[in-house]
Amino acid sequence: MGGWGLVVPRRDIVRAPGERVLRSPHPGLAAHVSSYVAHDLPDAGPTSWQITPLSVLIWVIDLEVPRRPNGEGAIPESPVLGLRDRPLLAEQGGVSRGITVALTPLGAYGLFGIPLRELANSAIAAADLMPSGPLTERLAEAADWPERFRLLDEYLISRLARGPELAPAVRYAWDRLSAGPVRVDALADEIGWSRQHLNARFRDRIGLNPSTVGRIARLNRVLALLNRASSLSWAEVAHLGGYSDQAHLIREFRALTGCSPTEVGKPAGLFVPPGHGA
Repeated sequence: MGGWGLVVPRRDIVRAPGERVLRSPHPGLAAHVSSYVAHDLPDAGPTSWQITPLSVLIWVIDLEVPRRPNGEGAIPESPVLGLRDRPLLAEQGGVSRGITVALTPLGAYGLFGIPLRELANSAIAAADLMPSGPLTERLAEAADWPERFRLLDEYLISRLARGPELAPAVRYAWDRLSAGPVRVDALADEIGWSRQHLNARFRDRIGLNPSTVGRIARLNRVLALLNRASSLSWAEVAHLGGYSDQAHLIREFRALTGCSPTEVGKPAGLFVPPGHGA
């Protein structure tokens, strides 16, 4: 897997190297897809990111494939990144053009049709998860990003209409954990399951256990808060984020991202430079 250069032939189109374009999916996909981010990046030499655990699964559709290291743990061409409980070091170089699709577990389960535990802490080629088809070629040949987003909307609406759905209890647990702090035993009581049964079913379908998902959701809310209000003190961020104190925030931040929030600086992002770990 992986590769260099152009994935498929395409006609000449107007390009703006270095651009990123954020777009919300069709409203009918709101529960399944969080966002699309298109990118057309020039060769800036070898680049590294340390990606924090996210509350979404990531599907990168490579239209022009960057150079990525080979070997164990290599990120393949058009990778799907499952939910993670640890940071991921990503390295690449060369020209890169494509679309990043942020999938909720509901969307990922419906699209790939497998228990998401099979994707947890992994990067797997989309070609190994879905039947091959003309989507990538059609996206590459489209005239501009709005047309590509429209084609992607159509593809996902069609695929998800035929895909499996998460069990209502698992989806309820995911929604509750994503919305704010909730104790796992209290959540199990709400559903009518034992804590052990909730842990087992949730981990199988989502990929991580409920307590870890709750920690990641809280971290992601804090990162979003920092991006909106970077003037807040760390003590204020800890209080608003639901941490017991600033030290608790820093411990959790380091455990999940590999660095402390002060090492990254504010506003913090979901992608932080490598080499800042303990």
